[in-house]
Amino acid sequence: MASNNNNNSNRTVVPEAKAALNQMKLEIANELGMSNYQQVDKGNLTARENGYVGGYMTKKLVEMAEQQMAGKQQQ
Repeated sequence: MASNNNNNSNRTVVPEAKAALNQMKLEIANELGMSNYQQVDKGNLTARENGYVGGYMTKKLVEMAEQQMAGKQQQ
């Protein structure tokens, strides 16, 4: 068994972005009809419900990165 060097795949690479990512998560959950997402025990949600939030969040972050990259290429 490989040793675990405490490499949590859910860690925030840029700690300064944590608050903005949490806010984005809440906004996306609200858009998806989960208005009380912050207070909900995430363990009681289905994998599909949690996956929608994470997947949509990833999609938005990729779109933001693509737009930023496209803007840099035009300069």
